Amino acid sequence: MKFPIDVVAAGHLCLDIFPDLSGTGENDFRTALLPGHLLEVGAITFSPGGATANTGIALHKLGMTTRLLGKLGDDPVGMIIQEFIQGIDPTLNENMIMAADATSSYTIVLGSPAVDRIFLHYPGPNDTFIAADIPLDVVAHSRLFHFGYPPLMNAMVAHGGQELAQMFEQVRALGVSTSLDMTLPDPTSVTGQMPWADILRRTLPHVDIFLPSIAELLFMLRRSLYDDLRARVGAGEMLPLITPELLTDISAELLKLGVKIVGIKLGQRGMYLRTAKAAAIATMGRARPSQPAAWADQELWAPAFQVDALGATGAGDATIAGFLAALLRDMSPVAALTIATAMGACNVEAADSLSGIPSWQQLGARMQAGWARHELRLSAPGWRFDAPQQVWTHSSD
Repeated sequence: MKFPIDVVAAGHLCLDIFPDLSGTGENDFRTALLPGHLLEVGAITFSPGGATANTGIALHKLGMTTRLLGKLGDDPVGMIIQEFIQGIDPTLNENMIMAADATSSYTIVLGSPAVDRIFLHYPGPNDTFIAADIPLDVVAHSRLFHFGYPPLMNAMVAHGGQELAQMFEQVRALGVSTSLDMTLPDPTSVTGQMPWADILRRTLPHVDIFLPSIAELLFMLRRSLYDDLRARVGAGEMLPLITPELLTDISAELLKLGVKIVGIKLGQRGMYLRTAKAAAIATMGRARPSQPAAWADQELWAPAFQVDALGATGAGDATIAGFLAALLRDMSPVAALTIATAMGACNVEAADSLSGIPSWQQLGARMQAGWARHELRLSAPGWRFDAPQQVWTHSSD
């Protein structure tokens, strides 16, 4: 049976506001955020943001029949978001949820090529999004339901994630495959102090595909290790400290909770993939691979592609879009992982979250032209590099 919608991309939605800081050096940027200091910047750019827009629009550009599902206020910010999406394709936002007398969510993104970004975020109606907001009659006509950024959606994760788990259980009962992405909450915020390990244990039995970053996973499942690594690197990156053994250990825990496919985003170190056994893969719903055995018991790590980065906003969402598009096209695990890392690389070539997103044909042509990868060296038992496919594979044998 053919379903009219490939994927419903739902969850956090906002307006991203980008002041042009491309001419600002690292020292200027750091000193500019002091009281009383004036910093001259370039023109401002607006773009829909959040997982709903970033992942959903990227999937649309990759040829997937997509619907976006987010919650907006009936205000000028919401109108800007609606008009932008309407200009891409009117069908994308025909199921958008409008909250009367609410101020829509926005994020001011401060960043330059020299330093990581600072986000000034107002959650707006995202904080009131609940399971009952999901139009199950629309989702029922789709193959895949993807939900992103629940840590920025207060009502979804309150009371131990009751609404989040209920939503995924209801969608899963429709026969639709389910996918979940996270984001790192402010540790001092209400959601940052919630019992995330308990929330995941309650939700993940209803999630087929889980696609967080390693920082998000450690924050939620290995908090003491996260705090230790953060203290060791200070303002630097913890990614160089992430070992294959750690990824194997934490992904095994996720598979035991019921996830069928675990994809862990690792920034400039690429992406890691771990999958369940064939019998579990076969239960994934409408977006499941046609050959579950080909996806079963995989443990892979693909290096990132080389690019000149201008910004990282939405890079994880683009990575997810690439992975899900490949899965929906019934491609192999290696191909899905490769396309995911390629999409993430394309994204960072633009300052905003959407300008760097290519079409499926453009992405394929670039990959076939011999696009170079970053070197990734792994020294751990059972790991070997598959040179023809440019991916590391792990076997416990």
